[in-house]
Amino acid sequence: MPEILKLRKLSAGYGPLRVLHEVDLTVQNGERIGLVGLNGHGKTTLLRAITHMSGWQQGSIKFNDVEIGGSRSIGAGRRTPKLVRSGIAIAPQGDAIFPGLSVRKHLECGAFTKLAWKERKNRIEKIFDIFPPLRSLEHSLVGKLSGGERRMVSIGRMLMVEAKLYLIDEPSLGLAPKISNGVMEALWKLPVENAAMIIAEQNVNLLSGKVDRIVGMHAGRMRGEVGHVSLL
Repeated sequence: MPEILKLRKLSAGYGPLRVLHEVDLTVQNGERIGLVGLNGHGKTTLLRAITHMSGWQQGSIKFNDVEIGGSRSIGAGRRTPKLVRSGIAIAPQGDAIFPGLSVRKHLECGAFTKLAWKERKNRIEKIFDIFPPLRSLEHSLVGKLSGGERRMVSIGRMLMVEAKLYLIDEPSLGLAPKISNGVMEALWKLPVENAAMIIAEQNVNLLSGKVDRIVGMHAGRMRGEVGHVSLL
């Protein structure tokens, strides 16, 4: 099975702070991977490093066998638009919303590529199918929605582009259990036959039995698959 993503000796941080320490990870085509660990142990930084949004980074990142990593000490975010166009999509931690925009306008912001913008109406309809509560809220201001509805909008914005790699950071953060389960169930329904997905999440129970692998992070290092090693 071909590799979508291959990290080798990836280190990253912010200013003088090193958060990731020579991380190795391989993600195969069609895989859903759960990335678990306590707050502050590197899950978010790992996703940010893949999309060149960390403060600095070193090491190899191969996406569809193309090197997108290397050393970078300045310019966080400069290469992110190019990476989105190449097929990497991210739903950041928390709501990451524009409070003054309507649900529809917010989703349109995710139609970053020319093809996505051309097909934005059809893509929004598909997102409404994935998250039915958003259909009746399409003209409502995102800032006035509930936490679960805002999370749906944030993930929906990510889905506005056709991606080969979906990076989703803490989708259940701050949500009630029932709402968390609804958001996660929507993620499980997304087809990844020709793509891959990494979900960073603290709640292992939400991932168990739903993803192909669960890998742990501790102190900026990979600790192997959960069930074989301790996260602590």
